[in-house]
This record gives sequence, structure tokens and C-alpha cells, in this order.
Amino acid sequence: MDKLALLQELTASSMTTQIVLLAIGSLLLHFLFVHSRNTFPGVPVHGRRGHWEPTFLPQSRFAVQAREIISSGYEKFKDRPFVVKRNDVDIMIMPNKYLEELRLVPSAKLNATRAQAENLQYKWTYSASITESDLHIRVIKNKLATELYKYLDVAKTELDYAWSIDVPSSREWREVEIQPMLHMLVARMSARVFMGHPTCRDKEWLKLTIGFSIDMFTAAFTLRMFPLWTYPIVAHLIPARYRLKKYLRSAERVIQPLKESHADATKRRSLGQKVDVQDTLLNWTMDHGTEDENRIDKMSARQMLLTLASIHTTSTAATDVLLDLCAHPEWFPVLQEEIDSTTADLGPIGSTSESVVKQWLTRLEKLDSFLVESQRRHPPLLLSPQRVAVEALMLKDGTYIPKGSKICWAGYDHINDPSITHNPDIFDPMRSYNKRHASPQYRNKYLAGQTSPDNLVFGYGNQACPGRAFAVGEIKLILARLVSQYDFQFPEHIRTRPASKYADENVFPDPSVNLMMKIRGGGDD
Repeated sequence: MDKLALLQELTASSMTTQIVLLAIGSLLLHFLFVHSRNTFPGVPVHGRRGHWEPTFLPQSRFAVQAREIISSGYEKFKDRPFVVKRNDVDIMIMPNKYLEELRLVPSAKLNATRAQAENLQYKWTYSASITESDLHIRVIKNKLATELYKYLDVAKTELDYAWSIDVPSSREWREVEIQPMLHMLVARMSARVFMGHPTCRDKEWLKLTIGFSIDMFTAAFTLRMFPLWTYPIVAHLIPARYRLKKYLRSAERVIQPLKESHADATKRRSLGQKVDVQDTLLNWTMDHGTEDENRIDKMSARQMLLTLASIHTTSTAATDVLLDLCAHPEWFPVLQEEIDSTTADLGPIGSTSESVVKQWLTRLEKLDSFLVESQRRHPPLLLSPQRVAVEALMLKDGTYIPKGSKICWAGYDHINDPSITHNPDIFDPMRSYNKRHASPQYRNKYLAGQTSPDNLVFGYGNQACPGRAFAVGEIKLILARLVSQYDFQFPEHIRTRPASKYADENVFPDPSVNLMMKIRGGGDD
């Protein structure tokens, strides 16, 4: 959603329009005379056109020109930190030379979760629970990641169920709203793993999770158009924020019976009774959470935020791959041949003990390579990884990171630097595949979801995205089925790949773009 759309959302209610306009008018008068101090003394500020310029101007430019500002700063400063100004925070962008020094710094000193929470404006979007507890991280690291393929098998069964419901089956070309379709598929798969059956097929729950993810970003981005000190006024004028509160109350009504059922099962099991309980992530958090962490309001917020992360990352990446395929249709038969060959060798995925998800997905090396290249060109964030300093830090070379400040790395610009990626302007889907096959020592490197100093899409170090392997698995499950069963192309009015949209450092596919699709081989080409 672009800046204009956010403003339209903000002023949609006739009851608040005049109040919003009055508030904005009075704030602009203040902006004209405000010059904020640099959070990072001695570090150059990039994106400001002169010391005379009021702070709100570089902040406003960053909201719509973040890509250009970050890229020009990366080129200008190279091995030196520099600062960019976002409306809500100053961000120090670090050269990659600091990655190794900082990658193992514990979360008690540099915190990734806090950085993401602040991006969501957690104090104003009912998300404070993720700053008060790390249970959402523990369940992903200790349960989902350690039993990855078990849960991908579970997610695959829900994909099978959803296919005939959510995916069109036309043999003639049909225009499809591809992003809502992918949102629903991912919501169903994630709900099966997080919440279990039958909640994963509860229409209310699915509607809640998708609506929550959309309105969370809408509310957060709208707030970030204003300076922090205005939030007590602006926050109460954002319709999406009120919908978030409504979603959370509805989520409590869904989760409360599950909580009571699990408590009853736990009690009966302690009495020696045999009880059949689904092995869901929700149940794991109830078994391992404290009394405070298992409060119903915190449980509902945690589940909604976990689902938000899953839906956003997975559906966005899958959309970008399909857009890249339509822009480079010569790669459809290459990927289809790989999927067809795997099916011939192992049988349809899940049909035999040899064709379980683990064996099947590891065979799709070309699809994996295509995903890596797509994410190189279209990452979810221009700045990754991100950290907030819980305490002040002094680096070996004397660089000072103040307490409470935010630091990031220009991951997008680094991986697209010609010194890192040869011919970065060329879309080469087999780039990673060819690297892996260049030498036996590289066969398990350059894979989707793997982090390295040169690929920061999922972060880096001990706080890299803990759910990245599951996200990649879901993406490949969905894409393998779509690409093997359907033909895709752009509608006639789209001649080239639609450009990604940007909101601050966030990157996402144009939400207005649809695709044409039909059953593979059906109809007229």
C-alpha cells in the first residue's frame, strides 16, 4: 500500500476527517521549525540536502525514496557507517565488515525482535507481548525448526485440502487475484501447524489472520508517516488500528476453548489416562509458557503475530517468483521438467514413504535456485538484519552504538554489489544452482533460507529468522504444485514485470497486479 493509499485509509471516516486535517495542519507548522539531534553523534547523515533543512523533509523523503537513499549512501560511504532518518527513528546503516563482530552479540544487548516490534509500532498496535517474552522465538527454534519436515508434512496435507477450494481449475485462461489466493493458502497451512484441526478450517480464524496481517502493516505504516510525539493523537484516528483490537478480541474467543481443552487433556494425562492431543505449536507454548505468557490476551496476540510473519514472508516470496516467471517464461519448462522428473522418480509428493516432503523438496534444486535469485532482486526488506541496542556498545574500532538506537545493514545493496554478485542487473535463476554444482564442497551451500555475509535476506547470526526453513518449505510446496499443474502469464495490458512497491525499507509486490492462469496444457495458448 503506497503513501496515498495510506492517507486515504487514514481519512476514510467522515467522523475523523476534519480532526485529521486540523491535526496535520498544526503539526506542519511545527515541522517547519524542528531540527532533531542526530542519535549517532559524529556519524554522517545521508538523505538531507543541507543543515538548514527541517528534519521532517529527509524523513518524508525516506518514506517514498528509501531505495534511492540507501543505495546512494551505500555507494558514498562503503566501509563507513551512515545515518538515514525515518519518521519514527534514526537508523545507522553498518558496513558488512561489522557483521562478524556483531553476529553473536546476545539479544540482551542487541535485539532483533525489539527492532521488528518497533517497526510495527508495538506500543500502539497491541503488540507489546513480543517485547515482554521470547516464547514466540522459543517455540519456533525448539519445536518447529527441530521437527521441520514433520510439520511440513502436516502443512502439505492442508494444502491438499485447500487446493480445490482456493485454486481455480479452469482449462481456459482466467484472470486471478494471485496475492489473495496465496494469502489464503499460506493462512491455511500455517493454521494447521500452529492451531491444529479443525481451527485451520474455521472461516472466522482464517479471515482474522489475513485481515490482521493487512491491517497491522496499514496501521504501522500510517503511524510511521508521523513523528513519535504525535502518536497519542494520530493513533486514535487510524481505522485499521481499531480493527486490530477487534481481531484480537475475536482471536481470544477462538483460542479460549482450545486452551480449556488442552488444560483438561493435561489433567487427564496426569491421572494416567490415554489422551489423543494434536502436536501443535499452540499446545507446545501452553506446555512451556509461564502463567503470564499463557494469559489469553497474550496468547491471542502471539498467535496472530506468528501467523502475520508466516503469511507475509511466504506469500510475498511466492508472488515474486510467479511474477519473475511470467517476466521470463522460458524458465517455466525448465522448472516443470524438474518437477515432472521428480514425480516420475519418487511418485507424487506424499504418495509413498520415499516421496515424503524432505526427499521431494531437496530434489527441486532449480526451483530453489530460482527462489534465491528472485529474493536477491525482490527481498522483503532493503535493510537486513536489524537490531536495537538494549544497552550501549563500543565496537573494536571505537564506533559507538547508543542505548535504544537502531542499527541495520544494507543487505539489498550488498548482495547486488558487482563485487559480490557478477552482473547483478541480469536475472539469472540458475546462479545458485551453478555455484552448487561447480564443486562438491558447495553442494549444500547457496540454498534458499541459508544466511551468509553476502545473503542477508533472512538476517544473520544468532538472531536470524528462526522460521526461515519452514517458510522456504511452504513456498516450495506451493510453487511446485502451481508450476507443475498450471500455465501462467501476464494479462494483455502488462508488458513487463510490474515494479515492486516500497514503504520505507519494506518491499512488496504491487497489490493491484493479477495474473492469467489455466490448467497446464488446457485451452488455447
